[in-house]
Amino acid sequence: MNKESGKSYTVKEATLKLMQYCAYRDRSQKEVEEKLVEMRMIPAAREEIIIKLMQENFLNEERFARSFVRGKFRIKKWGRHKIKQELKLREISSPLIKLAMTEINENDYRSTLYSLAEKKLALLSETDKFKLKKKLVDHLLRKGYEGSLVFEVSEELIA
Repeated sequence: MNKESGKSYTVKEATLKLMQYCAYRDRSQKEVEEKLVEMRMIPAAREEIIIKLMQENFLNEERFARSFVRGKFRIKKWGRHKIKQELKLREISSPLIKLAMTEINENDYRSTLYSLAEKKLALLSETDKFKLKKKLVDHLLRKGYEGSLVFEVSEELIA
């Protein structure tokens, strides 16, 4: 049982609580809806609160998507595929995902992929060139990078 389950909230209390929740970091509408369900708010109250949060700019899907893309790429070094997948899981629309992906600079993307590949290669102690390449490729694909780029990088680094 979570700590929210016993308490009931007025619309005003719930709105204030959600404003703090959204001010802490950007949230997706899905996260906010889940929080409201957790707080046992009725559908009409949930809708009213979400509209208020949007009007007062506490909840902004575009801002959320853009900051999500920047953070996952810069901090976690995720590739485009993985970032898109995660945004879809958060029910972000395709046009917004496409817009948010413009936050990734192509040169930074390629240099990040190269540095990830070089870092992983330094950790691998495989002598068989094919197994080494497979391990590197698998690692980079798991990070969400496109197959064509991953193969290009692995060919270049493992000659």
